[in-house]
Amino acid sequence: MLITKFSPHSMRDNTREIDVSQSQLDRWKAGELIQNVMPHLSADDREFLMTGLTPQDWEEMFPDI
Repeated sequence: MLITKFSPHSMRDNTREIDVSQSQLDRWKAGELIQNVMPHLSADDREFLMTGLTPQDWEEMFPDI
């Protein structure tokens, strides 16, 4: 599913293809833990869903980590 989120770092909308169903998104938005509802997703994909931050954003914010 194509997901578009706003990045508070780059101040842009970003779109990523994420292997998630509407049912999983609904469960997560209803309060279930994202790692329980979508354990198959990478940490980068879960972070993007939660915060809108991309791996590039993280690299720019914390280049030495």
